[in-house]
Formats: sequence, C-alpha cells, structure tokens
Amino acid sequence: MDYNELREEMVRKQLIPRGISNPLVLKAMGKVERHRFVPAQMRGDAYADHPLPIGKGQTISQPYMVAAMTEQLTLIEPGKKVLEIGTGSGYQTAVLAELADKVISMEIHRNLAEKATKILQEMGYDNIHIIVGDGSLGYQPEAPYDAIIVTAGAPHTPKALTDQLAENGQLVIPVGPLGYQMLKVIKKVNNQLLTRELFLCSFVPLTGEDGWQSKK
Repeated sequence: MDYNELREEMVRKQLIPRGISNPLVLKAMGKVERHRFVPAQMRGDAYADHPLPIGKGQTISQPYMVAAMTEQLTLIEPGKKVLEIGTGSGYQTAVLAELADKVISMEIHRNLAEKATKILQEMGYDNIHIIVGDGSLGYQPEAPYDAIIVTAGAPHTPKALTDQLAENGQLVIPVGPLGYQMLKVIKKVNNQLLTRELFLCSFVPLTGEDGWQSKK
C-alpha cells in the first residue's frame, strides 16, 4: 500500500476542495503519516474521510477536521507555544508539532498518552511534551499559550483555558451537548474574549473537573 500516494490524494481530494488553503497546514497534513497512529488492522482506512476508533472510547479525528481546526490557529508559527487538550492517538499533536516550536499535549487516559508518546518519539519529534492529566483544567506551569486546541466536546468553555491563553492567542474548541457541538474560535484581545462560531461537529466528550463528569 502506497501511503505517500494516499496522503497526497487526501490533501488533493479532501482538504483543498473543502477550503483548506494555508500552505503550511497543507504541507503538514501531507507529511504526517496518519497510518502510524491508527490500529494496524485499520491502516487501509487511515486516509479515509472519517474518524477511526483508537480505544478507550476515543477516536482519531477525520483528516479534514484536523486540518480545519489547525488552520484556525493562525498564530501557529515559529516561536509559538501550543496547548492541545486530548492527545488521543497523537496525530493532531504531530500536525501541530510541524507548525509550532513547542506543543504541550494533555491526555486523561494514561495508556493512550503512553502509546502516543512512543509513536511520536519513534517519528523523531522532540518539541512535544505529553502530560497525563485533566485537560479541562489546562496546564498552568507552561501558560500562557499562543494557541489552545481542544479535541473533545465540552459542555462549556473551561475558564482555565481562557485564563491560560496569551494576549492575541486563540482557542479552538467544540462546545455543546453530547453528540453534536458548535466549533468555536475564541480570541483574547485586550483581555477580552471575542468568539466566532464556525460549524457543527461531533466529538467524544471532554471529561474532567470542568468538562463532562466521567463515571468512576
């Protein structure tokens, strides 16, 4: 199976026709090997236009969604620091690492965090720090962040995340009820939060103290 060809086809047929135009995002999507992050038995579908299960009730996001959310983080450029909430498979993390100088990624499930860390290290990424913890509370020790991306659906926007956003920083987050959310972009300007709504989407729940409460 020619994964390089499948990846090029993904960019050409799924991303560009649907409006993804940032050349840096397209380059990152064309480079990162998505098949490395999916279960071996599903690698034939690695570049298909839909999410895939990765265990623990979690998924690897649809390629278009990864690109669309990443493109909203217009401040991702050399010298910038990004916080990702929900490492999951590590695929989105790798895309961010292609664009930002430093990526802090939080994952509430230890086994997913360990698996993603192993894959990302094998792929040679040295600008990623994965932390096992409650992403709904952010990660204060590295704050503030130039960009924050949340890859799970939140019942509301966690205050810790907007507090940890740098001036002129942007937060991309799906907010709404279980099942379907509105993807929002929140920018901090003069310590005020400016919000734009993009489109409806569907993510697994953001669990944690300021997210959906998981059953023990």
